[in-house]
Amino acid sequence: MSRELGFEPELRLVNVPDDETAARVRFLGSPTIRVGGVDVDPRSEERSDYALSCRLFQTEAGIVGQPDERWVREALLREVGAAG
Repeated sequence: MSRELGFEPELRLVNVPDDETAARVRFLGSPTIRVGGVDVDPRSEERSDYALSCRLFQTEAGIVGQPDERWVREALLREVGAAG
């Protein structure tokens, strides 16, 4: 995807070892993808169930185990536009 968009994003993995850390960093489960500190899932602001858990996403294709690629692409483009 980065080649398509014309830039290479910096990836940072965050260790969330326990529920206390999950609450502190507002971790909604794995996988969580944030761009510019904002979760790519448009519905994430409606949630507050922070915990060590697997995460499901409600997409146009139904309930799936990963965020919609379009969400990630749009978040990356917004971040690049905000920085440029």
